[in-house]
Order: sequence, then C-alpha cells, then structure tokens
Amino acid sequence: MVKKVTMKKSQDIAKKINSTKHGNDMQEDILGVHHVTAIASDPQKNIDFYTQILGLRLVKLTVNFDDPTTYHLYFGDEIGHPGTILTFFPWPNAPKGLRGTGQVISISFSIPVHSINYWVDRLESKKVAVLGPAKRFSDIEEVLTLYDPDGLELELVANRSGKDKMHYVWREGPVPVEHAIRGFHSVTLSEVGYEYTAHVLTNELGFKFLSQDGSRFRFQISETKSFGRNKNGKQVYHGSDIVDLLCLPGALYGIMGVGTIHHVAWRTPSDKQQKVLRARIVKAGLNATPIIDRTYFHSVYFREPGGVLFEIATNPPGFTIDEKVEELGTHLKLPPWLESVRKDLEKVLPPVRLPVMEKRQQALDEEQL
Repeated sequence: MVKKVTMKKSQDIAKKINSTKHGNDMQEDILGVHHVTAIASDPQKNIDFYTQILGLRLVKLTVNFDDPTTYHLYFGDEIGHPGTILTFFPWPNAPKGLRGTGQVISISFSIPVHSINYWVDRLESKKVAVLGPAKRFSDIEEVLTLYDPDGLELELVANRSGKDKMHYVWREGPVPVEHAIRGFHSVTLSEVGYEYTAHVLTNELGFKFLSQDGSRFRFQISETKSFGRNKNGKQVYHGSDIVDLLCLPGALYGIMGVGTIHHVAWRTPSDKQQKVLRARIVKAGLNATPIIDRTYFHSVYFREPGGVLFEIATNPPGFTIDEKVEELGTHLKLPPWLESVRKDLEKVLPPVRLPVMEKRQQALDEEQL
C-alpha cells in the first residue's frame, strides 16, 4: 500500500515538473555529467587513493589555471571520456570544508551488479571503511558508501546499467576489468527545497523527473541522448545522465573547503551547442560567465537557484590534445601561457610519484634481477 501511494505521488510530481518543459529543440539540451571537481589536501594521498584503491587512471597532471601554484589532477577511464572524469584542486593548507545544502554532496560511480562483494572485500582489505550495501529506489540498485582520505563522500552503485558501460573502464589499473568502475552513475545535490532547482534541471538543461525515494528526487536525461550508435551501428552508452536532488530543509548549509565538491560540469557536444545553452541560461535570469578556454574543454559557469555551482563543458578537444593515450598523466602539462614560468612552478609544486612511472620503474627493477 505504501509503495502504491509513493508511486502515485511520484507520478503526480513528474507530471507537474515535466509539463513545464521548454519547447526548444531537444538537441540543445546537455547530454549528462561531464566531470566533477572537488577539493583535496595532499596531492600524493589523493593520487594514491584514486589510482591504487579505486583503480581510476590519472589522465592529466596539470595546474589550476586560476591558481597555477596548485595542481589540477584529473582521473577517469583510459582516455578520460566525459562522464568518467573526477578532478581535484589539492590545497594542502586549505581549511576543512563542511558538507551541506547548496552543494553537490556525493559522487556515485557505476559498478556491475555482481561486484558488490568484491568491492566490500577490496575496500576492507585496504583499511577503507565502507557502509552498506543499502537498497535504493525500490531495490533497483545497491549502494556502497565510502569516504576518501579527505572525507569526500563517494558511492559505488550497482545496477543493470553497469553492463552498458564496459567502454568506460581503465583496463590497466589494479582492479580486474570485470569489477572495475565504469564512470559515474550520478551526482547528488543537497537543497533546502527542490522546485527552483528542478525547474533549471528540466527547463534549461533537459532533464526529466523520474521518481522519488523519500526526500530524494531523481532526474535523468532522455535515453535517446544517453545512448548513440558507433560506426558499426551498435548502440553505445554515452556516459552518466542521472542527478539526484535531496530535499533537506533542516540541514546546515555547506562550507567550501577540503573534502567538499567545488562544482559539477554538464557536457555538451560542441561549442555551438554550448552557446545556445548559455543563451538559454541567461534568458532564464541566471548569471553565466563568458566562455572560458580550459584547454581540454571549453567552460561556462553559473549558479543554480539553490547555490550549487554548475558548469557547461564541451566534449572536445579532450585530453589527448597534448599527450598520446599511452602517456596520459605521466608529465606535468601546462597551457601555452604558463610555459614561460614552468621552472618556477616546478619549484613551488610539491613532487608527486606517478602510478605509471612507478610501474615502469618496477618493470626495470624486475629486468635487472
């Protein structure tokens, strides 16, 4: 009986929210998550956790273009496909943040349905505390919750969609391919209310309301956008397309700092489409930045009504613009305007051990035995 009432309530909410959908060409909508950026403290601990424990690839070692004395670390699958990219600004002396409303509060990775036990065992063997598995949305998915060395909340979500994401795996990482992370599953926003944020998600970005699970409201991009066809005509998955909105009116407001999420970026396939989206956002009364060149993508930033910083990022050019696939993440890459001060930056930036370099050294050591 309770499930029937909840389902009817969700259907009513969906009808109300989705009925206000804009009448523009659906091709103008975003395609899902591009990347998520968070704040860390120690860069080496950050690299070790995400590459050696979670099994992601360090696809780019660069600097924060707005604060070049700080690294900007990019983790993802083999080439850093949009929808797999988790990035960090490691500020060793920054204060600890507070997770709360007005923030993205959780990052969820996708794993196969059969991999829950593997990940529980793996995390416990690495001395990483893990909670769950817990059921969510009428048992359609199981969720493990864990925290990185800085207290950033992460989730591993097992559901059937994992089988469609084999293309988003780092095959040379420490986690067996059959259990490896397959990009993002979703992100979770914490809000005091949900109507205004829901309006932006549906009217300006193209999400549709799917369902409600307690105070959690789920939105998703249309399946026709989440999937496409490769050159052989086979259907392929384009990446994460889900955002959960937690309505928590009694929760404390978040404070930006170490262990919190700086922003979430939504992806668009081209510069032309990005301009259309920016115009739509401005027309909706939201302040948007000019288009900013981030070398590996182009960006527009704005805050949604609940205070979360959103970004619209283009899929191209991508991370292979300045490194070969086999060399991704093995050198400090700088934009052209910072090359003249490379030596100065290398003196300021703390030295880090890179996973690929460690593997090469190990191979050399074995050859010498």
